[in-house]
Amino acid sequence: MASGVTTSTKALIGLCLAGTVGVIIFLFVHLSDDPRRPVKVGGSNAEAACSASDNCLPNVTFVDTHGTAYTPKTLAGKVVVVNFWATWCGPCEHEIPDFSRVYDKHKDKDVIILGVLAGDDPSPSDLLNFQSDHMMTYPVIRGDDTVIDAFNRPRNLPTTFIYDRNGKQVQMKVGALREKQLLDILEPLL
Repeated sequence: MASGVTTSTKALIGLCLAGTVGVIIFLFVHLSDDPRRPVKVGGSNAEAACSASDNCLPNVTFVDTHGTAYTPKTLAGKVVVVNFWATWCGPCEHEIPDFSRVYDKHKDKDVIILGVLAGDDPSPSDLLNFQSDHMMTYPVIRGDDTVIDAFNRPRNLPTTFIYDRNGKQVQMKVGALREKQLLDILEPLL
């Protein structure tokens, strides 16, 4: 009977060692493949792309009120701000001039702000008047189901999503953002 206990003990120790080695290998593989670490591609450093485990910029095409399409390909490598708003939303009205100043200052640095009109459907002339009255200089997207669903239908307006040059979400803010707050988030991404 003593030899049966010894064999069971040896088997248990072997199983524990195998499990420990497995965990060490698992951690080594996953920690050494950190998506935030620059990756060598073709002899030069490139940032790692957004992975499935990150909140990535949804794979949708945004079409602004002038007919310009912002595809995943044209947004690649840019800092992207997606702001959900409506013409009836008071806090949205307050942040629009701030967003326009930030956009005008940084659009040449590959920053794109997309104002997605959600829960609102003004006529083209009313929307144009609203944009003019509020000094809105960045592209306006009429939010369709595809775009709104891709962002899980934001329930509160304004809601702003900010993505780095790799398409990884770095911020999601419910409520109005002022110019300084937006700049504080964007400038490290430039």
